[in-house]
Amino acid sequence: MSSNAPRHTALDALHRSLGATMTDFAGWDMPLRYGSERDEHLAVRTKAGLFDLSHMGEITVGGPQAAALLNHALVGNIASVGVGRARYTMICRADGGILDDLIVYRLQEHEYMVVANASNAQVVLDALVERSAGFDAVVRDDRDAYALIAVQGPESPGILRSLTDADLDGLKYYAGLPGTVAGVPALIARTGYTGEDGFELFVSPGDAEKVWQALTEAGAPYGLIPCGLSCRDTLRLEAGMPLYGHELSTSLTPFDAGLGRVVKFEKEGDFVGREALSEAAAAAVENPPRVLVGLIAEGRRVPRAGYAVVADGKVVGEVTSGAPSPTLGKPIAMAYVDAAHSAPGTAGVGVDIRGSHEPYEVVALPFYKRQK
Repeated sequence: MSSNAPRHTALDALHRSLGATMTDFAGWDMPLRYGSERDEHLAVRTKAGLFDLSHMGEITVGGPQAAALLNHALVGNIASVGVGRARYTMICRADGGILDDLIVYRLQEHEYMVVANASNAQVVLDALVERSAGFDAVVRDDRDAYALIAVQGPESPGILRSLTDADLDGLKYYAGLPGTVAGVPALIARTGYTGEDGFELFVSPGDAEKVWQALTEAGAPYGLIPCGLSCRDTLRLEAGMPLYGHELSTSLTPFDAGLGRVVKFEKEGDFVGREALSEAAAAAVENPPRVLVGLIAEGRRVPRAGYAVVADGKVVGEVTSGAPSPTLGKPIAMAYVDAAHSAPGTAGVGVDIRGSHEPYEVVALPFYKRQK
């Protein structure tokens, strides 16, 4: 078998039996959609959707100095994360460029799980191994040890409650706890990438089909449907959540991306990128770089990543993500624009769509926020 052949998740046969349209995503064969992207999107906003996210990269970091290693390797204060909690953070290069954005779960006192984006999992693994030199800690590639299933949407707590022994009411946002789902062991995390309430379930690949089928049956009365990566993208875009390779890259620091809050200079000890990020933080105050904003179309034409943002005949920015928004009923985009054109309501801003300057409204992110 050639090394270029896409990898398959434990649910691959099931996706095909459901008639999913499959696509190569970061070297994995993944479901793009099962039916209508719009129906899948709206199901997550109003009821619930079921996702296979087994392409994500799980890396376990354990040992007496696991916390110290992660504090050195990542920009966040991981040592301050309580057992059973999770934190959004980033791993940066020495020059401050973003290698990936991550979620880190503290499973036990001296054990963490780092979840990387599929496209960057090997890069993150290699960086953590390299940065572990001198620490009494072990970095382990656990990508093959987990399947990851997400149930997202307002009905997700009711659906999951019937299948688990875990205290879902006590499980806060960005927390995770071990339990059982459909009778099999799982790490149950209240995290997600849709802007809705929901859960991500880390299970053994051998148990994935059982858990998926149980959620499908339990969710049927609630209107749960399987969802592909296409609606995952429009859901995260409406929620103003960055996607690596679009809003985040090695050419940008967390401060460029408007996410400087994830960098914790006050933590003990040095960390990779501290000096460069300190300079970036100061520069962002004195001479703000381009700002990440939301754009809402006045017309019907959809902006795509790489399209120029224009004002007064000049290029003032670039679209990073764009799509029709099922919730707003209009095309939307995220874009980096010059600070002078970044204030919500700034007049005269457009997107160059194949030579035509289409008018857009500048808005603050996110486009959509769920009602608590």
